[in-house]
Amino acid sequence: MQIVNKAFINGVFVTPHGTQQLELENPATGETITRVTLADEVDTKNAIAAANAAFKTYSQSSLQTRQEYLQRIHDVMVAKFDQLVDIINNEYGAPQWFTKFALQDAIRSWLVAKEQLKPETFRYHLKEGAEVILDPVGVAALISPWNISLWFMCVKASTAIAAGCTVVMKPSELSAQQNNAMAEIFKEANLPPGLINVLNGNGEVVGNELTRNPGIHKISFTGSTAVGKLLLKNAADTMKRVTLELGGKSPSIIVEDADLEKAIPFVLQVGLQNSGQACIAGSRILIPESREAEITAALKKGVEAMKVGPATNQESAIGPLVSKRQYERVQDYIKKGIEEGAVLLTGGLGHPDGLEKGNFVKPTVFVKVDNHMTIAQEEIFGPVLSVITYKDDADAIRIANDSIYGLHAYIAGTDTARAKKIAEQLQAGRIAINGFVDEPRAPFGGFKQSGIGREFGKYGLEAFLEPKAVFDI
Repeated sequence: MQIVNKAFINGVFVTPHGTQQLELENPATGETITRVTLADEVDTKNAIAAANAAFKTYSQSSLQTRQEYLQRIHDVMVAKFDQLVDIINNEYGAPQWFTKFALQDAIRSWLVAKEQLKPETFRYHLKEGAEVILDPVGVAALISPWNISLWFMCVKASTAIAAGCTVVMKPSELSAQQNNAMAEIFKEANLPPGLINVLNGNGEVVGNELTRNPGIHKISFTGSTAVGKLLLKNAADTMKRVTLELGGKSPSIIVEDADLEKAIPFVLQVGLQNSGQACIAGSRILIPESREAEITAALKKGVEAMKVGPATNQESAIGPLVSKRQYERVQDYIKKGIEEGAVLLTGGLGHPDGLEKGNFVKPTVFVKVDNHMTIAQEEIFGPVLSVITYKDDADAIRIANDSIYGLHAYIAGTDTARAKKIAEQLQAGRIAINGFVDEPRAPFGGFKQSGIGREFGKYGLEAFLEPKAVFDI
């Protein structure tokens, strides 16, 4: 069992003032693998003070200096790639293909941030005569979830420090090994003291202090919509700048002209990615009434061919859920679907055969789903898909938009012009047609209750900057 009993504050590992401990289990076996000591308000205040002290100097740093730090972190992560894969597999349990994909993307984020650092990004003239200068907003609190914690830490921190901000990170306490590994990487990269601080702590303690403390000037939060609303309220008193990337209930629309040999693998990939533990998962599959029997048969065949198992098995397409609590939550949603009259196409309650020890869920597909059912409206965060029929393109658009969320959407169809016409009418921050696209320079964020603001590329960088206009009369 690994003991994680240090916080990373002001460039060094220190014993937390907090004394509460949490034990974490391997999600595939149920074996206790980590005991983590959680930080408290005192640790949080210390980290905020360190970040504020560092900001005085770092906010004035040259773009070349920031590029050097970003490159160092990237290089250390590259050298530790295999070690990081093992940590994620052991602690989180995502399938190998997904872990390696996410880790490669996390490592790349440091270089993507580096390429954003151009003088004209931070200072330019308007033809009306004003000079616009973009200053770093201040100390940023980066609060992130457990579904591949390491990835969130990288994409948020890379952008923040590129902008000239200093950082206090509160990744999920359920990801203590990943969090500790990243803190060790920051240490090895020889960053200035206080530039990046990392705390293992729960939201009620560390998170609340970050959202209320006047020493925090910017919050970037990824997590549930419910927590995001509370955070926004807490941040209002000190007028913090806030970026929220929240929940999703993304539609995958199979257009009537779709080639099912391509469409079915696509919608299952995006629907069940990260074992369904993804805010962008296409968990509502919208299909035309005219092809209902054909498509549902293909979905059933496709899902039942997907192997469920631990990350140690290279063939696993779906892994365990992060915790017993999450497993029970997903079971409750499956029960709810049955109770509300949805029909099980495949999957259902309980563990897959032979996988009773871990937090494994049967990949479950419901048909005959009404879009107003609980399973079609609420984010389940597990391998559960809802199939909903529609009459025509206009009906598909109506159903897709009939949600409090608007994070992502997917479309499968052979007529590209038709698919793009549908895409233009969807209320979603990102829409992918006929394939999953990972583009770290394009804006990412949600409509409606899926969030506020955007991350990635120049859009994400600008969220950590404050523009001011200087007039030389």
